[in-house]
Amino acid sequence: MQRGDTVAIVAPSGPPEAVLLGRGVERLEALGLKVTVGAHALDRQELGYLAGSDAARAADLQAAWCDPAVAAVFCCRGGYGAGRLLGLLDWDAMRAAAGRKVLLGSSDITALHNAFAIELGVPTLHGPMPACDLLAGESGPEPLTWESLQAALFGGVMTVPGDRALVPGRAEAVLAGGNLSLLASMCGTRWQPSFEGKIAFLEDVGEEPYRIDRMLTQLLQAGAFEGVRGIALGSWVDCGDPYPVLQDRLEPLGVPVLAGLPVGHGSPQMSVWLGSLGVIDTESCSLSGPLRDEEQAR
Repeated sequence: MQRGDTVAIVAPSGPPEAVLLGRGVERLEALGLKVTVGAHALDRQELGYLAGSDAARAADLQAAWCDPAVAAVFCCRGGYGAGRLLGLLDWDAMRAAAGRKVLLGSSDITALHNAFAIELGVPTLHGPMPACDLLAGESGPEPLTWESLQAALFGGVMTVPGDRALVPGRAEAVLAGGNLSLLASMCGTRWQPSFEGKIAFLEDVGEEPYRIDRMLTQLLQAGAFEGVRGIALGSWVDCGDPYPVLQDRLEPLGVPVLAGLPVGHGSPQMSVWLGSLGVIDTESCSLSGPLRDEEQAR
């Protein structure tokens, strides 16, 4: 992206708080970006966990993505609801408009990351959202989160530190994945995840270890991990101690597993590109990427 580009903010999942959304707009404008907000972003409906009707949320998302003046579509928050939109989007129109646009979001937006990869074949940005505390907090953005987002948006090469290796090794491949609960929920659908030939990125929040076990088992039995090259594990906020079950379920895959990356629901929340080449290296205990063209050529 460039300073002066237009960002459209939409609400495909839960309803944003107007104050946080306003602050998020101001922070993005301070980066030199032009910001528009979807017509239905502050809608409400009977199901209070959704930001307006499915049709309205899908219309905002599609209109923003298909607008040639928009360089990036930022999802304002997660929660729940993005998966309900997948059957309502005109994927042919979205595909025709894709170009080099950016989709940003995390948590529930994993449904869109996965569907965009399958339907559009474009990289998407897993990162902090403009109506959430890490960007829109009263005292300012969380510094490392803010720095990482700017590097991702404006072309920096990012290195994200982990804090442990569950299985040693190095893997270089396209990064894919996101929130474990969302990935498991897409099994058996048109948008079932596959990590074949990829590095799988996984994180979650508020899930007991046995539930993490259940979701990993579902993905394993669905064949999602067949041919995986490596696994990068992000934050597991309020998940007890997830590492015994993560080791138990993932070590038998026989690929490097790097853990403790500050990506997901914790603070700071580093930004990573999904659908772009990256490297996990347990010796340096880091995830780096996206690789530049000359590195990819090697």
